[in-house]
Formats: sequence, C-alpha cells, structure tokens
Amino acid sequence: MPYVNIQITAGATRAQKAALVRDVTQSLVRELGKKPEHIHIVIQEIAEEDWGFEGMLTDDWKKKQSR
Repeated sequence: MPYVNIQITAGATRAQKAALVRDVTQSLVRELGKKPEHIHIVIQEIAEEDWGFEGMLTDDWKKKQSR
C-alpha cells in the first residue's frame, strides 16, 4: 500500500493538487504496477515562514531574490 507525502509551500490551487494526485497515482500504477485503490497521497502545505532554504526562511529568501 503506497503512501506518498507531498510537501509544498502554500498557494497551490485545488486543480493543481488534483493534477498532482492524478499524476502520482498514474506513475505508481505504470511504473510499479500498484493498484490505484491502494494508493494514498497526502499533500501538506507548509507556510513559507515554516520552510527553510539556503540557510534562510523561505519567505525571507524570496524577498531577497526580488531585490
């Protein structure tokens, strides 16, 4: 029973999340022969202030990039 946890920063639309779930499911079926009814996918949206990148919080990193 595959369990997939996708962690992203907040902001994806419902349609984008649905596409991720569909595409990951199709990939597991195609590549590993898994049954779709056994696949569980969780999408966790993380606030940018709770995510670090290059030694900085992501919201600060994005501010730096826009300068």
